[in-house]
Amino acid sequence: MHLDVVSCLSPTSAKGDVPFVASRPEDLCYSFTLPAAPRSPGVARATTRTVLRAHRLDDVAEPVVQVVSELTTCAYRLSLTQEMYVSLRYRDAALRVTVYDGHPRHTHARLGALCVLNRRATLRLLDEVVRACRGDWGIGGAREPGGGTRMWAVLPRAGAAGYLGGGV
Repeated sequence: MHLDVVSCLSPTSAKGDVPFVASRPEDLCYSFTLPAAPRSPGVARATTRTVLRAHRLDDVAEPVVQVVSELTTCAYRLSLTQEMYVSLRYRDAALRVTVYDGHPRHTHARLGALCVLNRRATLRLLDEVVRACRGDWGIGGAREPGGGTRMWAVLPRAGAAGYLGGGV
């Protein structure tokens, strides 16, 4: 039996003189689990940059990486479990970032409201970035069997591409 072996370059190892075949933006659909630890936002940032480059979305890297950083930092600081889950999607000309952590919903309404207020205060920079990109974000209960908290942000590509230039 003879098998053909094809080598593919990683987007991080492809040099300028070596061709790298990028995927379409519409094919961006990645999820990964990280420890709820101080080093995880850095891993999430590096992973996000690599994924965006691989899908020819370099033009939106700065705001998307900032959003991923803010959400994962909040998750590791507030989660009561040892893991967080990150989802990156590109749909309808917008990047969607979702982070789940294991912080359970509070059964007491006032404690729940204070917890959401604390998260919103923690995510002030995220709010500024998302608004500058004409996007949307929120916090809610995770729909997973174990519960937890879901934080998400949607950045339209057109708004995110103009983020650094301020010409949004």
